[in-house]
Amino acid sequence: MKTKTRTRVLATALAISIMSSQAVVCPPQEGGVSVAAESAKKTKAKVKKETTVELTDWTKDSAAAASLKSYVKRTTNKNSKSFIPVRDRIAVFDLDGTIIGELYPSYFEYMMFIHRALYDETYQAPEDMKEFAKALEEGIATGSLPEGNELLHAKYAGLAYKGMTPGQLKAYTKDFMNTKADGFTHLTRGQAFYKPMVSLVKYLTANDFTCYIVSGSDRTVVRGIVAGNLPIPANHVIGMSYTMTATGQGDADGLDYVYSKDDNVILDGDLIIKTIKMNKVSAIALEIGKVPVLSFGNSSGDVSMAQYVENNPRYEGKAYMVCCDDLVREHGNMKKADDMRMTCLERGFEPISMRDDFATIYGKKVSITDY
Repeated sequence: MKTKTRTRVLATALAISIMSSQAVVCPPQEGGVSVAAESAKKTKAKVKKETTVELTDWTKDSAAAASLKSYVKRTTNKNSKSFIPVRDRIAVFDLDGTIIGELYPSYFEYMMFIHRALYDETYQAPEDMKEFAKALEEGIATGSLPEGNELLHAKYAGLAYKGMTPGQLKAYTKDFMNTKADGFTHLTRGQAFYKPMVSLVKYLTANDFTCYIVSGSDRTVVRGIVAGNLPIPANHVIGMSYTMTATGQGDADGLDYVYSKDDNVILDGDLIIKTIKMNKVSAIALEIGKVPVLSFGNSSGDVSMAQYVENNPRYEGKAYMVCCDDLVREHGNMKKADDMRMTCLERGFEPISMRDDFATIYGKKVSITDY
């Protein structure tokens, strides 16, 4: 009797199991697509539609915003002659003066170096570094920077952070980002992002463009600035680069030294490349390996990168230049803005007017003050 009962129980369980497994199998529709697959496809499309990112903080009649939206629309439409496959949708952005402010009162990296050399009590700068830092500070105040300031800064900044790990330099950067942005109310240097340009990066990312930062500033510093503020990963940051070594390496050549379990990577301070002008093009070619289709800059240091993109041999490349023509919400410079507009006219780039295209720059609470 017990054996028969056990047999009935097993048979019933087996029947339920078979019925259950049959119940979850969706009959294929015409063309071999199952109901479940079709449902998942519709759900995915609905989610994508609901998460569409729009351009914000641009004026309603912004010519630049209209141009950008038109470009994205035709290059992401598979039925368009201008369609660009996702794998080739690459956009490159300068940083200072393009995405973040550079007028508080000068570039972020210049101000942080001056702080490091002259005011950081935890660091004892050598005398020649102090002399240059003082000359740089005075030049920023008077508007007359020391001759050769770009390469001199690159040299001394490399020495100023020598011995730090990349993580320590990024942490140092984050701390400096909390300092007040000179010349503005209610703004720290870490908050000094151009809101319309941040919106643009998010908009392009949502439309499957891969965005890179290509800056003349220190790559590790830029990684610290970008982290948590832009949807751009650290390995998509290209910038001024220095040699790095292992903590136990000493003077040994990298070809002779073997990294040990106790080692850390540290900054060694020798300049490898200052990524401005033509060096931006060579860095893009080396590190990305493709010609981008969009470029955003603001100065003569970005013209080569912009032209490289405009010359894209496979797709429609477009270059945009931010013009510092706002004298009310920013410490603008009309001569520089007019010069950049002329460059745009001569080379076929499109200008972005901070005055006319940006509905806001840093936010409504921020206003400019004297330095």
